[in-house]
Parts: sequence; C-alpha cells; structure tokens
Amino acid sequence: MPGGDVEGISFEGIGTQWEISSPLPLAPSLTERILARVEKFDADWSRFRSDSLVSAMARTPGRYDFPDEAGQLGKLYRTLYRISAGTMTPLIGASLERLGYDAAYSLRPAGSPLPAPAWDDVLDWNGTSITTSAPVVLDIGAAGKGLLVDLLAAELEAAGVDAFVIDGSGDLLARGPSAVPVALEHPYNPDQAIGVVRLAGRALCASAANRRAWGDGLHHVLDGTTGRPVQTAVATWALAETAVLADALATALFFVPGAQLQESFDFSWLTVYSDGSAGYSEEFEGTLFT
Repeated sequence: MPGGDVEGISFEGIGTQWEISSPLPLAPSLTERILARVEKFDADWSRFRSDSLVSAMARTPGRYDFPDEAGQLGKLYRTLYRISAGTMTPLIGASLERLGYDAAYSLRPAGSPLPAPAWDDVLDWNGTSITTSAPVVLDIGAAGKGLLVDLLAAELEAAGVDAFVIDGSGDLLARGPSAVPVALEHPYNPDQAIGVVRLAGRALCASAANRRAWGDGLHHVLDGTTGRPVQTAVATWALAETAVLADALATALFFVPGAQLQESFDFSWLTVYSDGSAGYSEEFEGTLFT
C-alpha cells in the first residue's frame, strides 16, 4: 500500500498464495480468525480434499447444508448459467477431472471431453441448501476465490481494520483512502504488463487461460456444454464492488460479451482475445500501454 510503511501477513490457502497488507499490523487473534476462516472455506468447498462437503456430494447424492455464503453464490451462478446458456456452470468439476485437472493433479486426460450435466437435471440449489439427484462434482473455482476475499474482508472490517489490500494470487480487493497501482499481466509473458489499474475501494479479478494450463490446448476454463477448453479469449479482467462478483464475471467474459453482461451487472471489464485484439467497457478504469 503506498504512502508509508506496510504491515501484513502471507499464507497459503485453497491451493494458492495469499497476502493481506495494511498500514498497521494485524492483531494475532485476528490473524488466527482469518486462517480459521480459510480452513473452514476449504473444508466446505474444495473438490481437492476428500473430507469436504463437495467431495461428499460427489460420492453420494442428497441434501447438503452449506454455510451462509452459499446463498449469494448460488444466485450468482444461476444467473450466469442462464445468461451464458449453460456454458458457465458450477457443475464443470467432472469435466475438469476428465481432462486431468483432478484431485491428484494428474494433468493427463482420461478420455474425450465430458459435457457438464444440465443444472435442472441434477441440482437444486436453494439458499444454503444444495440437493443433488445424482453424484456431481461441484466446482466453484470461477467465483470461489473472490468469495473468500470478501469473507476475509468482512473479518478485517469487523475487527475495525478500514484500510487494507487483500491479494489472493491476483484476486484483489482494496479498501482505504489510497489508490493501489496494479499491473495487468501480459497473457503470454508474465514478466510484462499490458496496462495498469489504480485500484481504490473496489475489487479487481483476472482470469487467464495460461494460468492453469497443461498439454496441447488444455486449460481450466471449460465450456460446460461441450467440456472443452474455450479458445476465443485468453485473458480477462473485471472490476466490481465485491470480489465474488468480479471473479465470477472475469470467467463469464470467456463466454459472454462484456456489453451483454453489463445488462445484468454493474461492473467494468477488459477482454484480450486469442487473435491479439482487445475489447473493454467505456468506463474501464485501467490504462492500456501502446
């Protein structure tokens, strides 16, 4: 954070690296609550650990009661599922496993691409209750990291911390009086930037096909209707009031034009396509380098 000395904590959670910075050091008790919140989130939502609620759902169909955050998450996913005509779906987990992005990180396809099941055929997501009629592998990776950013922000604010930056490996939320300059990583060269955003009071989340890629043309952003990796966009950025919304919309931009998403959501966006061109909203707060 600019404008003085910065205190902070770093830790690993939900399979990635986190950093929380603030002008003042965080109390040890607050740090403990933050780490406990991360562990609880992982135990509920991870498809990579056998003791999670999501893994139990993958083994046995039925009703499962999730924490309070499931309510907003389900509504958001349902809306994006409808807008994207099923291409963006939380039921993509088995499709990712088929292509090798499984709990063991085998990174070896186990067969041809597998389309995700239709939502209404297998899933009833009603508030915090999720009921399945068949074993399903729920994957909330498109919005989960952003959701956890917001949950950690709530912990900080409840403790009276009003200036901070949460960085969940590129999912960013800034609070406080000072703007934070954030480089927009080049989708083909992580050592270069294509622009910069001055982030203040909002969340910035990115999604890129090269972030989790393996094999020839294989990456983690799959079309739910085909089970195949999307090939049109290579990187997206979304700015919104909450990190869960920015995170989800950064993924949705791979499937739906930004202008169409703006008919339902208040956010700004940038998409870089595989042919090297870019599209962005008029109000996008970033500056692109020429």
